[in-house]
Amino acid sequence: MTAEPGNLAGVGRILLVLSGKGGVGKSTVSAELALALRHAGKKVGILDADLCGPSIPRMLRAQGRAVHQCDGGWVPVFVDPEKSIALMSVGFLLEKPDEAVVWRGPKKSALIKQFVRDVAWGPLDYLVVDTPPGTSDEHMATVEALRPYSCLGALVVTTPQAVAVGDVRRELTFCRKAGLQVIGVVENMSGFVCPHCTECTNVFSTGGGEELARHAGVPFLGSVPLDPTLARSLEEGGDFIQDFPKSPAFPALSAIAQKILEQTATTLS
Repeated sequence: MTAEPGNLAGVGRILLVLSGKGGVGKSTVSAELALALRHAGKKVGILDADLCGPSIPRMLRAQGRAVHQCDGGWVPVFVDPEKSIALMSVGFLLEKPDEAVVWRGPKKSALIKQFVRDVAWGPLDYLVVDTPPGTSDEHMATVEALRPYSCLGALVVTTPQAVAVGDVRRELTFCRKAGLQVIGVVENMSGFVCPHCTECTNVFSTGGGEELARHAGVPFLGSVPLDPTLARSLEEGGDFIQDFPKSPAFPALSAIAQKILEQTATTLS
């Protein structure tokens, strides 16, 4: 099936960020990956497909912004003055920030397809798609809408403990059934580094993500520790990659972004 060029004609590579359960920091990884790719000189778009929990606008200090129409469709919100990060989210379409999206599956699927078809992204090196937890209608709608386009891959996020890893293992099964190429696994919340003594405590066990990647035969991209400065940056909508280069999470996120750049250059082409 060949896709009409449409509004994704200028997008180089598409990355779906997936997890088998909520609470593993998938949106955090999506937002920080976009910032890291921007600092690597890439132009990035973020499609916030988590319709019931659209948190990316707050993480990138874009809440309350308006989406406008142009001849090519919806104009995404640009996060920075240089317009190097473009963002589209259902959060921009709600009348109030705390308004709940109480929709049945078909309506959610229709909006996701509209996001893919009708957002005027312009030229992008990467489009990062933040998906909801699990393997729901929204996942299938997203994959179906994006499948015709080349250079589509999946990034899977887990936390170290066995319960989370078990759920994410099912997400990898979904990727196989959906024909998605898995770029790699990221283990989030991998230990807590004390800001006072720098000792690392494995709050949620350790190594589950790496073991999962080994068993699944997919690349392990790295571990991101629990970092209070990262949490604060997300709450305030700051640029963590720029503001906290000496924090424990900075080298982890930078290394993961670099691996993704290398992986996608060779596998998504």
